[in-house]
Amino acid sequence: MTGRFLLGLLVGVGAMIATPAAAATAKRSSFGRLPDGREVAAVTLANGRGMSATLIAYGAAIQSVILPDRTGRPADIAIGHATIADYIAKPQYFGATVGRFANRLALGRFTLDGRTYQTPVNNGPNALHGGTQGFDKVLWTVRDVKSGPTASVTMRHVSPDGDQGYPGAMTVDATYSLDERNQLTIEYRATTTKPTIANITNHAYWNLAGEGAEGGAMGHVVTIPADTFLPTDAGAIPTGERKSVAGTVFDFRQPTAIGARVRDASDEQMVFGRGYDHNWVIGQEVTPDLHLMARVEDPVSGRGYELHSNQPGLQFYSGNFFDGTSIGKNRRLHRMGDAIVMEPQLFPDTPNQQGFPSATLVPGRTYRNVMVYRFTTGR
Repeated sequence: MTGRFLLGLLVGVGAMIATPAAAATAKRSSFGRLPDGREVAAVTLANGRGMSATLIAYGAAIQSVILPDRTGRPADIAIGHATIADYIAKPQYFGATVGRFANRLALGRFTLDGRTYQTPVNNGPNALHGGTQGFDKVLWTVRDVKSGPTASVTMRHVSPDGDQGYPGAMTVDATYSLDERNQLTIEYRATTTKPTIANITNHAYWNLAGEGAEGGAMGHVVTIPADTFLPTDAGAIPTGERKSVAGTVFDFRQPTAIGARVRDASDEQMVFGRGYDHNWVIGQEVTPDLHLMARVEDPVSGRGYELHSNQPGLQFYSGNFFDGTSIGKNRRLHRMGDAIVMEPQLFPDTPNQQGFPSATLVPGRTYRNVMVYRFTTGR
């Protein structure tokens, strides 16, 4: 071995030692206490590119996501409350984990193995997001916090047999992770002691211009790779039809600004939902692999994301029921259209609909919903 080669080898090794791979961090803190005195943990995941996500144990929720724009200026793009008192006083599913059955169940009922179960109704005559005391309104336990190339936090909730009328004790783990590619991953896993139904997702509200930015999210450009969507009745329960998006305001196969058609009252479906609050059919069943659910971009800031999941349905909600009574973290009122929701999930009212993918979970099997937000900054 020549001296020159040995010197080069040592220099190369030294360089590798001097420049270790970037590591994302996970730091635990307190978000305050519930009225009964229990502490609400918060965990902030941060990478070396200026992105961070703060998760709180109340509702296993996304409380904040900081992301730079194309000029490097950071902003909080996730809608949330500033204090735990606000989450309790004004529950609106901000960034929350929702279940046991996300979205709606007609009349709050479903039949499983010949037996009919009744869950609390909290959305007119129907059940929404698990009932009056769903996963969004319970304190989860922080089980694991990790820093490294991918930082993560795992939280757990055990829903007892009979909780909100659902059979079986269900154990649910929610894992949030952030890597150096600005990829935020949410993974839900659930098991049960008796046959039950499961449909768990995250209800994050996004405004890529920044929470409270003028104009809201209606200028966001959306792409949804779906040929059909699920029409509903006036109570947001699917009719059972899979309707082509062609020639309708539901066609997002090409990039389209939300605001271009969100107030189009010529379609009865838009009147029912006061805008978009529907499920697009991305696939026919839950898949082992992830597939594209949606692309969203804010042309002004340059921020955007691709959303990938293993689920067959995507609920797109355009923030139609913000009425100016919710105060954001920046102390500005949330108004109609100020933020949007993209929820990978099973189809609404699945247990009561023929031909929809099964929502049944049995002992020995694991429910799994994975959603990956691949954020971009326009740089």
